[in-house]
Amino acid sequence: MNVITIFHSYSGITRGVAEKVKTACGGDLIEVKPKEKYSSLSAYSLGCFRALREEGEPIDPETIDVAAYDLIVIGTPVWAWKATPPINAAIAALKNCKGKRAVLYATCGSSARDTLSILKKALVAKSVDVTGEFVLSRKDIDEGTKIADLIAGVNAAQSL
Repeated sequence: MNVITIFHSYSGITRGVAEKVKTACGGDLIEVKPKEKYSSLSAYSLGCFRALREEGEPIDPETIDVAAYDLIVIGTPVWAWKATPPINAAIAALKNCKGKRAVLYATCGSSARDTLSILKKALVAKSVDVTGEFVLSRKDIDEGTKIADLIAGVNAAQSL
């Protein structure tokens, strides 16, 4: 089964989780980056404002063709209890995703609230079957147990 992990990472935490998923489960990584890089100030002002409104923004890569993959893993930090604008844009940029499976994860300080349910709704609208959702707090990441659960979820989705 071909796996692609698509993620955005501002501080490197979500990237670290994506790399662990790739090491354990294989596949390819795509890091989605805003075309206009955030500063410390703009990440928390403009970025969080856009996140609250569930908006996207111009990203690199502009389109993400997943035709060659069976499973899509999507990782996002949580900004203002929502997915980041680059991940919102990445979901909009997905091509050839109809009928694919997906596993979602969010990294956060404490609570992801409805981050994953919003992403799931957007993916279901694109005919993607979301088979797993995982929230990883900083403590969970440091302890490693939730990362193991995420990897198990990705492996389970591969065997469906």
